[in-house]
Amino acid sequence: MQRTGRINTPSYRIVVLEHASSPKAGKYVEKVGTYNPKSKERSLNTDRIKYWISVGAQPSATVHNMLVSLRIIDAKKVNVLPKYKEPVKEEIAAEAAPVAERAAEEPAAEAAPAEEVKDATPAEAPAEA
Repeated sequence: MQRTGRINTPSYRIVVLEHASSPKAGKYVEKVGTYNPKSKERSLNTDRIKYWISVGAQPSATVHNMLVSLRIIDAKKVNVLPKYKEPVKEEIAAEAAPVAERAAEEPAAEAAPAEEVKDATPAEAPAEA
């Protein structure tokens, strides 16, 4: 599907493309139909669509579902939505927080003994003199 039309007024050309090109490039092999999503109007050249599919062209998921609903091809519809991604569980986030706190405390604990040693030497030096 190649988007045409103005802003907020989409319309689509259903085109046949080479496998290495994208519809945004504007170059296509053949225009086989149009689709207006606002009015749900579709005009398709079914003979040419069947020919291109027989030659080996593969329709996109959206066009495949459109062809199935118009009964141009016999197949099941394809899910075009992205896969479900589980949200991050709070338990994992709660376990990660104490680890981060421990990591922040450890460098401070290592730096403290070094400062104590520095403080001890100047205090002892005047006592000897």
